[in-house]
Amino acid sequence: MAVSALDEIQDFLSCPTPDSWVEAAIKPENQDVLLIDHANCEKKAASTALNLIYRYIDNFELLNKMSRLAREEMRHFEQVIAIMAKRGIPYSNISASRYAAGLRQRVRTHEPAKLLDTLIVGAFIEARSCERFACLAPHLDPELQAFYRSLLQSEGRHYRDYLTLARRVGKAGEVENRIEAIRQCEQQLVISQDTEFRFHSGVPVGPVSMASVVNSLEPPV
Repeated sequence: MAVSALDEIQDFLSCPTPDSWVEAAIKPENQDVLLIDHANCEKKAASTALNLIYRYIDNFELLNKMSRLAREEMRHFEQVIAIMAKRGIPYSNISASRYAAGLRQRVRTHEPAKLLDTLIVGAFIEARSCERFACLAPHLDPELQAFYRSLLQSEGRHYRDYLTLARRVGKAGEVENRIEAIRQCEQQLVISQDTEFRFHSGVPVGPVSMASVVNSLEPPV
């Protein structure tokens, strides 16, 4: 992804990822958690796109963009689990971070406001993912470094697709007001303390390892 595109994402976000999160993420003992949660994030991103496709069948631009996004996210999922298998990392059930759920609490429940807010939330999630890949890549082993850098272009496009769709749905003033409201929420989720380390978690509190994650395992669905 061009530097200008990453600059655009950094301008869109209200704050950079805290250094303390990066420091926790690059610890060798936390690589298992990072990859497992990354795989989960890719599945959820594909699921979100598919849900939009099923719900808003009259929006052809949305259908096309979300179809492509879902395919790309599932391809990324396949790439993550291939790395996990190669490294002997079991795919365990772990709890989700509070990040996405916290953002979705700001989504209004009536249409078309619900669609507008959902698209803006999607833009923030993709933008933050892209920013974190860029933060992490220089500190990781060559395989993960190359993989995370390869994701920057697609994640940046996903951010732009969500934002473009949001601007089509809402009036200019309303869109900017909703972006600002959700931006403030996103900032608090990123800079506030988190007891669990995840790909989108906030400032880590205490040591993080797979041993501590075992206690937060989700029951199998």
